Amino acid sequence: MPELTMRAVVLGAALSLAFGMVNAYLALKIGLTVSASIPSAVLSMAVLRGILQRGTILENNVVHTIASAGESLAAGVIFTVPALIFLNLSPTGFEIFLLGATAGMLGILMMIPLRDTLTVRRHGELPFPEGTACAMVLVAGDKGGASARPVFFGIAAGALYTLVGRGLRLWGDTVFWSVSALHKASIGFELSPMFLGVGYLIGPRIAGVMLAGGLIGWVVLIPCFDLAGDHAVWLGAPAGLGALGAKEIWQGAVRYVGAGAVAAGGLVSLVRSLPAMRASIANLTTSLRPSGDGAWSRRPRTDRDLPGAAVIGGIVLAALGLWLLPWFHMRLLDALCAVAFTFFFVVVSSEIVGLIGTTSQPVSGMTITALLVTAFAVLLSGRSGAEGAAAAIRVAAIVAVAIALAGDMSQDLKTGALVGATPWKLQIGEMIGAGVAALRAGWVLFLLHQAYGIGSAVLPAPQSKLMATLASGVMEGNLPWGLLGLGAAIALVAEATGSASLPFAIGLYLPITTSAPLILGGLAAWVLHRGDGARTATEAEPRRERLTLFASGLVAGDALMGIGVAALVVSGLAETVALRKPDSGGFEDLATIAPFVILALLFLGLGRRRALKSRSGR
Repeated sequence: MPELTMRAVVLGAALSLAFGMVNAYLALKIGLTVSASIPSAVLSMAVLRGILQRGTILENNVVHTIASAGESLAAGVIFTVPALIFLNLSPTGFEIFLLGATAGMLGILMMIPLRDTLTVRRHGELPFPEGTACAMVLVAGDKGGASARPVFFGIAAGALYTLVGRGLRLWGDTVFWSVSALHKASIGFELSPMFLGVGYLIGPRIAGVMLAGGLIGWVVLIPCFDLAGDHAVWLGAPAGLGALGAKEIWQGAVRYVGAGAVAAGGLVSLVRSLPAMRASIANLTTSLRPSGDGAWSRRPRTDRDLPGAAVIGGIVLAALGLWLLPWFHMRLLDALCAVAFTFFFVVVSSEIVGLIGTTSQPVSGMTITALLVTAFAVLLSGRSGAEGAAAAIRVAAIVAVAIALAGDMSQDLKTGALVGATPWKLQIGEMIGAGVAALRAGWVLFLLHQAYGIGSAVLPAPQSKLMATLASGVMEGNLPWGLLGLGAAIALVAEATGSASLPFAIGLYLPITTSAPLILGGLAAWVLHRGDGARTATEAEPRRERLTLFASGLVAGDALMGIGVAALVVSGLAETVALRKPDSGGFEDLATIAPFVILALLFLGLGRRRALKSRSGR
C-alpha cells in the first residue's frame, strides 16, 4: 500500500508550514498551542481522497505525521528563542533554523528506541488519547465517514473576521476597563476567533482556571499593590507603585508574581510526573534491545525502525555539532547539559504523552528545570551577564524543541501502530516535517517582531519572557525573590485547592485581555455539550468532532490572517487599506463587541443545528 509518497510529503510539508505558523503566532499571543494532528488528518483526506480521488490511509497518516511535527517544533522554538531577543542578542534566521532542526533531530532519534515498548508492548497500559483519536479519524475517513467542511468553514470565518477587523480596521479587537474607585481593579477581553476557538478546545474547566488566575492578578493584586504603594518595596516591587496605572503596576510587580507562579506550576507538573519518569527509565534498557529475530530486512514491515547505527550516529553527530559548530555559541559544558537534559526529558515526554496526551505534557516545567540548572552551572563556571543568560536559554531551547518533537513522535508512532504503518517511514516523515518547519521558524519570528514587537501587548510572548527573566536574574543576582516567592505560594495554594496550578499560573502571568477571553469559548463548549450525557455516542461524537474541527479552523484562519496582516504592516500598506481609524469611548467598545457576538452566535447555532439534525435523523 502506498505510504511515503511524493504527494504525501508535499502535502504534509505544506500543512507543516501552515500549522507551524499558526502555533508560532498562538504561542507568542497566549503561551498555548493547539494540536494539529486531527485537523491535518482531515485536511489530508479532503485533498487526497476528495480532490485528487486517490490516497490511502497510510498516506494520510504520513501527511498528518509531517504536519504535526511543524506544530510541535514551532512550540519549542517560540517558547524559548524570543528570550534571546529580550536580551538584545538578535539571533539570525540561519541560527534559528540550525537550532530547531538539530534539536528536532535529537528528540526524534532519542525517541526511536522507545517505540516498540511504548506503542506495542504496553498497548493496553498506555491509552495515548490523542494518537488513538487520530487513528479513529483516519479509519473513519478511509471508510468515507469524515468531512472537512467544518474546518474549511472555520478557516474562512476566522480569516475573514481578522481581515476585516485587524486588517481593514472596521472594528477593534480589545476592550479594557479599569475602575479607579476600586484601586485600579481591571478587566478586559481581546475578542477574536482565536480565543473563541482555543477556549472551546481547552474546555470550560481549564479556561475557568486561567480566568481565575487573571482575576487574581488584575482584580486582587493590582488593587493591593496600589494600596500598599512604597510598602511593597520589601517584596522587590519598584517604588512609587501608587502613582502608576493598572498596566504599569502589572508590568512592574504583578508580572513577577506571575513568573514565580509559572515556575512553581511547571515544577509541580514535573513532580507529578515522577512516577512516569521512573517507569520510563526502568523500561529504557528493554526498549534498546532489538525486537524480532534476525536482520532488519527480515522483520515484519510494521516492526522496522530506522537502523540502530543510523540512530546512534545521528545522535553523536548532533551532539558534536552543538559543541563544535560556531553558530550554536555553545561551550562543552553547554552541549553536555543540552544532551543530558534532552535524553532524560525525551524519555519522560514520550511516556507522558502515552498517559495524558501531547497537549497536557509539562513542557514548560521540564524546560524551566533545564534552564535553571544550566544557568547556575554556567554561573559557577565563570560566565555571567548576557553571555551566561544566552547560554542557558540556548540549552533550554534545545531541550524544549527536542521534548516537543519526541512527544509528538510518540503519539504519531502510536497512531501508526493502530493503522498498520511502517515505523521507519513515519520517522523519516517526522524529520521532514521538523526540517521544513525549522526553515520557516526564523522568518515568521522576524516578521511578527517587526510588525508588532515581540513582548508587546499584541504579542506578549509569556513563556519566552519568563525564560529571559529567570536566566538574566540568575546571572545578575537581581531577581525580585519576594514577588517570585509570592507567586509560587499562590500557585501552590491553587494546586492544594484542586485547581491545575500551571494553567492558573499562566492566567496570572498573562495580561487580563489574554487570559480572560478564553472563558467565552469555554462557556460555548459547556453550552453545546451539557446534554451530551443523554445522547448516544452515535449522536454526540460526530457532532463533537465537527465542532472541534470548526474551532480548530477558527484558530488557524485567525492566526494565518494575523501573519498576513503583519506582512501588510511591515510593507507599509496597513494604513492604506484601513477603512477607518479606531476611536476611543463607548462606541468603539460597542463596535468591537458586536461582531464577536455575531461570530459566537454563529458557533452556537452551528452546534445546535447539528444537534437537531442528529435527533431528527437527517
